[in-house]
Amino acid sequence: MIHFIPYEINTGEVNMKIDNDLLENAIASETKDAIFRLYGWSPACVSLGRNQKNDFIDEKFLKKNNIDIVRRLTGGRALLHADEITYSFVCPVSYLKNGENVISSYKEISQILIDAFKKLDIELDFGGKPKACGNFCMLVSTGADLCYQGRKLIGSAQFRRENYILQHGSILYNYDRELLEKVFKEKVETSSITSIKEINPDLTKEDIIKVLRNVN
Repeated sequence: MIHFIPYEINTGEVNMKIDNDLLENAIASETKDAIFRLYGWSPACVSLGRNQKNDFIDEKFLKKNNIDIVRRLTGGRALLHADEITYSFVCPVSYLKNGENVISSYKEISQILIDAFKKLDIELDFGGKPKACGNFCMLVSTGADLCYQGRKLIGSAQFRRENYILQHGSILYNYDRELLEKVFKEKVETSSITSIKEINPDLTKEDIIKVLRNVN
């Protein structure tokens, strides 16, 4: 069974605390079910991977542009959370068919998103060739990414504790290439990423949330 937590907008610090608390509470209560949550960010926020260095960050620039910064429980590289929908999924390893296997668990959880986006006539599949470069997470490809026609739309990361999984990810609704390049101090090759607005400009965030809240 999946328990759905409705979409809400919070600061980065609050969003990361909620994800952490959901995981901790699931462990403490030994729940056998899954929890699926949707959320947004205000103000915009850079989240750093669990072990990622922050030497590329210009805190004065972030402050001037009203951008917060937090560190995630999960690994990987940094993201700018602005015009997006973020999801988190918490469950015991035993909830999944192949929960012990990291890649298989990524794909099993991500299949929920694939099935939901099919209802919006958006066909997603798993990432292209693995590659790692730079500080911006969306430019890094793994086998667990969700892509539209070979371009990354959803980047996800996972954390495990005491046989429980927290997986959360960024669904790119729209992006500001110039801002991304200033934040991450690197060229953002947009041929490797896409957004909902590029795929279907008529789709609203509300359309996506409506479909995602009915996952099972």
